[in-house]
Amino acid sequence: MSVRALIIEQITKVGQQQDKRLAPLSDALPLMDSGLDSLCIAIIVARLDDALDLDPFSGNDAPFPVTLGDFIRLYEHAAV
Repeated sequence: MSVRALIIEQITKVGQQQDKRLAPLSDALPLMDSGLDSLCIAIIVARLDDALDLDPFSGNDAPFPVTLGDFIRLYEHAAV
């Protein structure tokens, strides 16, 4: 499974588990407008850290991702 597919899967699962109504997912979607709250994002990050065995936020000077595309690219680049 690709990093992108795993992220989308986790967003969908967490959204359902937390009873959130998600906006249509696209790379341009601002994370703030996705329907996820900060707890949902934290759960997703923790699950991705476990699944991918990496933390792209540690030791990274890049700003926090603004869009879903930024979030996905952050993980894709860290997985290389």
